[in-house]
Amino acid sequence: MRWEDIVAANLKQLRKERRLTQEKLAFESGVAVRHIRAIEGAKTSATVGALGKLSEALEVHPSAFLVDPASYS
Repeated sequence: MRWEDIVAANLKQLRKERRLTQEKLAFESGVAVRHIRAIEGAKTSATVGALGKLSEALEVHPSAFLVDPASYS
């Protein structure tokens, strides 16, 4: 699995667990909604800065974005 796919899956899962829309997460994190959509769609790599902002808004350690989703099972 590509890193972009791993980050995308984790971001989407963490956001949905907190019942946040992409728009609400964008507001709370300061990351543009179009950038969140691109990250969740694995169309772009997230910068360290974006991951930091998203992790603060989601109240998780930034490493949470790098866990292989297959290990959840």
